[in-house]
Amino acid sequence: MKLTRRSVIRSGAAALAAPALNAAGPLAALAQTAEWKHGLSLFGDVRYAPGFKNFEYVNPAAPKGGVARQIAFGTFDNFNMVVSGVKGSLAGGVNLINDTLMTESLDEVSTEYGLLAESVSHPADFSTVTYRLRAEARWHDGRPVTPEDVIFSMDVIKKNSPQLGAYYRHVVKFEKVGAREVRFTFDGPGNRELPQIVGQLPVLPKHWWEGTDKSGKKRDVTATTLEPPLGCGPYRVKDFTPGRSLVLERVKDYWGKDLNVNLGRNNFDELRYEYFRDSIVALEAFKADTVDWRTENSAKNWATSYDFPAVKDKRVLLEEFPIRNSGVMQSFAFNTRRAKFSDRRLRRAFNFAFDFEDMNKQIFFGQYKRIGSYFEGTELASSGLPEGKELEILQTVRDKVPPEVFTTAYTNPVGGNPQAVLANLREASRLLRESGYEVRDQKLVDAKSGEQLKAEFLVEDPASERFVLFYKPALERLGIAASVRTVDSAQYENRLRQWDFDIVVAAWGQSLSPGNEQRGFWGTAAADQPGSRNLPGIKNPAIDALIDRVIFTKDRADLVAATKALDRVLLWNFYVVPQWTYGKVRSARWDRFSRPELLPKYGMSGWPAIWWWDAQKAAKVPPRS
Repeated sequence: MKLTRRSVIRSGAAALAAPALNAAGPLAALAQTAEWKHGLSLFGDVRYAPGFKNFEYVNPAAPKGGVARQIAFGTFDNFNMVVSGVKGSLAGGVNLINDTLMTESLDEVSTEYGLLAESVSHPADFSTVTYRLRAEARWHDGRPVTPEDVIFSMDVIKKNSPQLGAYYRHVVKFEKVGAREVRFTFDGPGNRELPQIVGQLPVLPKHWWEGTDKSGKKRDVTATTLEPPLGCGPYRVKDFTPGRSLVLERVKDYWGKDLNVNLGRNNFDELRYEYFRDSIVALEAFKADTVDWRTENSAKNWATSYDFPAVKDKRVLLEEFPIRNSGVMQSFAFNTRRAKFSDRRLRRAFNFAFDFEDMNKQIFFGQYKRIGSYFEGTELASSGLPEGKELEILQTVRDKVPPEVFTTAYTNPVGGNPQAVLANLREASRLLRESGYEVRDQKLVDAKSGEQLKAEFLVEDPASERFVLFYKPALERLGIAASVRTVDSAQYENRLRQWDFDIVVAAWGQSLSPGNEQRGFWGTAAADQPGSRNLPGIKNPAIDALIDRVIFTKDRADLVAATKALDRVLLWNFYVVPQWTYGKVRSARWDRFSRPELLPKYGMSGWPAIWWWDAQKAAKVPPRS
């Protein structure tokens, strides 16, 4: 949005630059009749009108300054987001160096507004999308952001980033159609999410990546690098110690600092990331005032580890923020590429061996509830028996799904007392016998080969060992040789990319408007794609069909029904043993910061994007000398 706040919704014929009018064929006609918009919503109208002043959940007068010190886990050896997750570990916060075409609103569902792009246009059938860049958009070296940069970014990401390449695989053509306009053509009509997915594209500087570094060596966009990259975003790399720490500094002359979508955001002069390999060490670093903010994922720590003096005298504040913007499936995930986990009855047996109720009581202080859906915590979660539109959708795949989908409401086994545990273990034994195993000399063995069933739990965080070891004795009572293997983050990622695991602890976050990402989570094509999120290796035609139904829905009601149908089929195939959830983000912070009175509905804490350094508070909480 230009600072004059003029409307960017204009008729296509008046708005298009001359070169676009000369584009050949029916696409040009589409572009001339399509409406230009300042924002996109997956379903319905956007909340903020053209020329809006700022998002309601920010303080547009928030002071700039100060430092936010944050925790990052693992390590890093790379600033190149193109090859992140493939050849190296990407440094946290690097996404703040490069702007995207659009930016999300945190008080709306699946809604984006122009950032690098001042306006966007697409035909009614969603077969293409055209973005018009802002004339004032600049790289940190002062050069303008151009359509050539956008085209370069899409091209190198599709070719070199397995995860993002899969995300953008439906983009089959991208071309310059005006002085500041880029059109993306999709592989088919009807996929209403694709225009917004393109809007999430991080834009890279073509001239920088095709140039040379200080030593005269030509840069390689397909390789990892620790050379601080040129960006166009609100921050740039100030300093770093490879693998240990990273400091980003606010770009004072950032081109977009006065845009309505940026007002009240990016308030810290510095963002510092300290890397830890162990969550226990990270907690002690927070207590020692080495970092300012901590998100606590451990129920035990939340119940027992925050009674130190700084909490008692209110220099450290504890606060929980509700999670309204997403659902989650956190679980023990089986690698079904391995033959021993190919039978869903065997996978179900593992759930009967899992006594969540006793674990919750003994080591989680009763804080959690059991997950019963891949979309837990949202209106998209299935329950009871299918009916109405959901049942109609499921009928289309009836011959490809377990019969229980239609006859039985999915529930997890319930333990918590000796009688229930014994009954659950008996049911697990029955399922294991049906799947071809029997007990010999107190070992559960394949009835044909005589080989004992072994299950290794692969984890990267030593804190995970505690609950795996709690689960282990129940599996051993069934005759299963269960073990836990803890490896560092680099080895863990390598083993996942090679599908070299039996069972891992995995979590899939879900938006309120699921779509194309479901193919990467559960689709057949992603099962053999290194680095994909289809960790269980699901190859199921019914699930593929239901994912397509989710993607090509016409309205919100249809989306909810299709997602519930997908959820139900995933659950009844027992690809995972569901774990637990809390529904809130637990946080601890040193009291040196302030935030808007109204936090975004779907932004949880909004940290650190819309918070700011409060000099008066900081004066009362001096850092430890």
